[in-house]
Amino acid sequence: MKNNLIEYCLNKKGARKDYPSGPDPIAIKIAGKIFALFFEKKGYLVLKCDPVIAENLREQHKDVRPGYHMNKQHWNTIILEGSLPESFIFEMIDQSYDLVVKSLPKSIRESV
Repeated sequence: MKNNLIEYCLNKKGARKDYPSGPDPIAIKIAGKIFALFFEKKGYLVLKCDPVIAENLREQHKDVRPGYHMNKQHWNTIILEGSLPESFIFEMIDQSYDLVVKSLPKSIRESV
């Protein structure tokens, strides 16, 4: 599943892979901003999320937790060996990507 998720992220327009602290985690960025962090050894993924939605997801799914080493209000950790279907994780990746793209200056957004 993890390779599918990384590939899905990298197929996003302008997405690039980065290794900010060695081989783990893998950061997927758009215009230098992280929208997904894969901790392969630990088996989880960290994604940006609207704060209200983030809290709701945590309440509804045991495999969605506050963001590991990130702002707990705006980031969620998704346990990848858990109960969440891949299609649901794809939706959360889409939301993370969209939130980061929307935060970029218009000139950069249009050039990505």
